[in-house]
Amino acid sequence: MSPPSWLVNLETSMLKTHKAIAKRVRLTKTGKLLKRKGGQDHFNSRESGKVTRNKRSDLAVYSTFARSMKNLI
Repeated sequence: MSPPSWLVNLETSMLKTHKAIAKRVRLTKTGKLLKRKGGQDHFNSRESGKVTRNKRSDLAVYSTFARSMKNLI
C-alpha cells in the first residue's frame, strides 16, 4: 500500500526563497556567499579615499551565517 499523497508531497517540498536574503547575498560558483559592504548609500564624501575604495569590494559571509543562509536561498 502506498503512502497518502499529502505525505509524499510533504517529503519532496522545498523551502521558499527568503527574498530579503536573496537580494543582499550572491552565491559564487565555489559555494561561497558574498555580500556588499555596509555604509555606501550616503555621507560618503567625508570618508577618506582609502575607505571609499575598500567599500567597493564585496565581503565573504562568515561560515556560521553562511550555513543557515544557504537554506534560505
